[in-house]
Amino acid sequence: MKRTSLLLGAVGLATTAYVMRRPIGTAITTWGASDWEAAETLPGDEVTPDAGYIATHAVSIDAPPDQVWPWILQMGQGRGGLYSYDRLENLLGLDIHSLDHIDPALQDLSPGDRIRLVPEGMEPELAFEVLTVEPPHLLLLGPHGSKEEAMSTGIPWPTWAFVLRPIPVNGVQGAGTRLIARFRSEFDPSPVSMLANKIALAPVHLMMERKMLLGIKKRAERAAKRSAH
Repeated sequence: MKRTSLLLGAVGLATTAYVMRRPIGTAITTWGASDWEAAETLPGDEVTPDAGYIATHAVSIDAPPDQVWPWILQMGQGRGGLYSYDRLENLLGLDIHSLDHIDPALQDLSPGDRIRLVPEGMEPELAFEVLTVEPPHLLLLGPHGSKEEAMSTGIPWPTWAFVLRPIPVNGVQGAGTRLIARFRSEFDPSPVSMLANKIALAPVHLMMERKMLLGIKKRAERAAKRSAH
């Protein structure tokens, strides 16, 4: 537990230092997103109406939504990974291995399925439940279990939406994808929880999700170039 806290603290400090070097107006919770994207209502917002933490991150990808979608669909611990900092995550014992290829065996998700962030049996059990699957435009993940139980154990009550929208590339409509990730979380309003979620969570979340989105972008664009030749 001590090693985990030290690692997360170091990540938070490093990310804060990185963000402070960015231009004024680039916020931790809206990296890559336009003002309109950060303000718009997205699927899943209604599940966490009292969210105390909201982040909207986005990236543009030179590949159409149907070629980006398979990378989104296979995410998760014990699945295709999270396309983020595997080495750091594995120092925490998470056993995450991000794939550089599409695995056909991981392309079937349905509402009610679970997407884990930590190995099965690890405490606390961090997992999402699939709420909505609308290929190739929306994957909505939500909380698993009861809100009361989560709050009583200090676990946040989150939603995580991945929205894929077609955009033009070199004048060709739909040749690219705007990938938007919206994370919302309700949590126990105690001072300690507020501090942990609003101050500690934000920079760590930015660091990991930014790397994830760029990891998806890199993989999808590389695959799109290969398929074009």
